[in-house]
Parts: sequence; structure tokens; C-alpha cells
Amino acid sequence: MNTVTVDALEALLRADRSVRRFDASRRVHSNVLRRLVALTRYCASGRNLQPLKYLPVTDPSRCDAMFPLLGWAGYYAAWPGPSVAERPTAYLVQCVDESLTGNAMCDDGLHLQTITLGATALGLGCCIIKSFDAQKLSALLGLPDTMRPLYVLAVGYPAEKVKIVDMDVSGDYKYFRDADDCQCVPKRSADELIINPR
Repeated sequence: MNTVTVDALEALLRADRSVRRFDASRRVHSNVLRRLVALTRYCASGRNLQPLKYLPVTDPSRCDAMFPLLGWAGYYAAWPGPSVAERPTAYLVQCVDESLTGNAMCDDGLHLQTITLGATALGLGCCIIKSFDAQKLSALLGLPDTMRPLYVLAVGYPAEKVKIVDMDVSGDYKYFRDADDCQCVPKRSADELIINPR
């Protein structure tokens, strides 16, 4: 019997926001990352190939070494990223196993949302990072040649508030910080997502 309600799913989706400032005093342990990765076993997979693999990073020195290789917030051009006290304490590096395929199809997004929803349910926050130096990251982490990094997922305990706001009539979709330093994420209305044929 299905015990998950649409309302519960909506609440979890609303709570699952990109976090860019974390409580660096609270460690995320590798067993938590393993649990989150295990959730992806239940995701749909193009051709059912299941080509995505993950490298968990929790060692503080490795986390510190990864940080300068990552881009944090394209819309905050003057912001260098979280301060030392606000950096994530764990990362998951999502890779496509090129011994299986060079094309992850839609799997990468399915996995990332599954992991971030799981993290949210555990009281954690995440930031999906596509902007990073893949060559240096691969060398730093000793990734095999067959493992091509697609995304880096920063994981930690949130140290900021993030909320959804209605997109205004201008259509400006850029996230911003309000007067209370809360991260605001504009979203289009449901009506705008529906195509009404003529």
C-alpha cells in the first residue's frame, strides 16, 4: 500500500533547496553519504545501464583541497563562496563510468534530486555544483581514467535560510538575498508551466 502522500512529497520538495552556507563545525559522516547514494539504486535509469558512480569525500584535508576547485554561485559574481566557518563538511563526486557508457542520459539529474531529497529528510543541505575544474579534481582525488566527474554535490548542515518566492512579472529568475540575508529562489507559477493549446 502506498503511504506517501502528494502533500508530503510537495513539502519535501519545497524544503529541498540549494544551500551555499553550512555549519562547518558539524561533520557529515561517510555512512550518511553511503545511505544517500544507496537511494539512487531505486531510480529509473536510461537503458537500465546504471552507469553512475560516486566518490564520497569526508576527510577534512581533502575537503579543504577540493574547495578552491569549485564555483559556488554564478549570480553572486563578487562572492568567493562560503567562508571557512561556512564550508560543507562532505562532498559526493558523481561520475559516469565510461567503461559502461559516455552518456548518462537523464540519470544524473534523477540521482541528484534523489540524493538531495534524502539529505533534506535527514536535516542536511546540499548544493549541486557543475562549475568545477574536472582535470584538477580528478587528479586530486585519484579518480580512475574511466570515471569522468559530472557533478560535485556539497553536503552539510545548513547555516542559512532558503525560501521559494513567486517570480515577479518581470520574469527575473535569478536567486538573491533579501534584507534579512535569506536566500530567495524565484519560481514560476504552476499556470505558467502548463501549455494551453489554441
